[in-house]
Amino acid sequence: MLDAILRRFIPNDHQTHDSSLRERCGLLAGGVGLGLNILLFAVKLCAGVLTGAISVTADAFNNLSDAAGSAVTLAGFKLASQRADERHPFGHGRIEYLAGLGVSLLILLVGVELGRGSLEKIFHPEETALTPLAVCLLLVSIAVKLWMGWFYAALGKRIDSSALCAAATDARSDVLATSAVLLGLLASRLFQVPLDGWLGLLVAAFILRSGWGAARDTLDPLLGTPPDPAMVADIEALILSHPQILGIHDLVIHDYGPGRRMMSVHAEVPADGSLVELHAVIDQAERELGERFGLEAVIHLDPVERGDPRSDRLRALTEELARELDPAATVHDFRCGGGGQVAFDVVVSYDVTLSDEEVRQALTEKLLAREPGCAPVIGVDRSYVL
Repeated sequence: MLDAILRRFIPNDHQTHDSSLRERCGLLAGGVGLGLNILLFAVKLCAGVLTGAISVTADAFNNLSDAAGSAVTLAGFKLASQRADERHPFGHGRIEYLAGLGVSLLILLVGVELGRGSLEKIFHPEETALTPLAVCLLLVSIAVKLWMGWFYAALGKRIDSSALCAAATDARSDVLATSAVLLGLLASRLFQVPLDGWLGLLVAAFILRSGWGAARDTLDPLLGTPPDPAMVADIEALILSHPQILGIHDLVIHDYGPGRRMMSVHAEVPADGSLVELHAVIDQAERELGERFGLEAVIHLDPVERGDPRSDRLRALTEELARELDPAATVHDFRCGGGGQVAFDVVVSYDVTLSDEEVRQALTEKLLAREPGCAPVIGVDRSYVL
């Protein structure tokens, strides 16, 4: 069904990383959400008048807040699609994350308000009337919200949009909220027991949990997260497929919004290799990374000496000692200088509780105990461990 909808409204829908496609998908989702939520607000408001139930009227205003969320989604995708400019050379893609955060905050607000209203109904229950027309209206609204949740989730997954995934979470929460309201009204009618307040409170807790999860998912890319391990492995395999490149380290991927990623990495190459040849290899690897992963890559060359017996022995020793501190530790930029100097960088995981200075001191002591004549110069990294 999603494919049929996209083919009808969005040509070339298979190009999921195209920025103009993302804008069109976002505008389609925002327009659908805005129209349907306003319609549902009107439907539930009528049901609230028919039943005299405050919970139904509150649920109607819940949909009005969803309409505001759809407007935020529309604005977010439109602003995110703006081209890079002098003040924002990396584009405006992160606005989409902010739009998702805005939707998440609306979910939290709805959860708080629903919880407050439910508590009031627990302490001050009110008699409500339930008509067949009101039941039909609520059931139709539940069906519409189920479809919207599916639509947002499928489209969000298709274009990798955190804003649309947050909207899908909101739609599913609305299904539960409306269902709880309907069950509460039915229970009050059949058993003369005011259960709708308690059910509303449980749903409010679920909505708050969902809103917090959606907010966390949109905050993570704004704060910065490590790259996906599977993607790191694919990147490493692609770069090392060039035999002139001996190893990589310090891989960093900057996320400026969906479809707008930059990457930098250090590549170890033979110190006695041809600079012109190595430069051509690096250029080729950068192009391949851009074509395969849709990101702008910059590779820094690190010349390393291989084949020298003393250098190879000391490198193996430092790697062994580093792994005694942290089994995941790696060593790079290893070089031997005059006067017994041994310089290298060690990468340790965040599980190591020692400070950087303590790591440096511990490695220095271990190295001097095994190689008394050396002069260690150690850099400590924690950001990315390959």
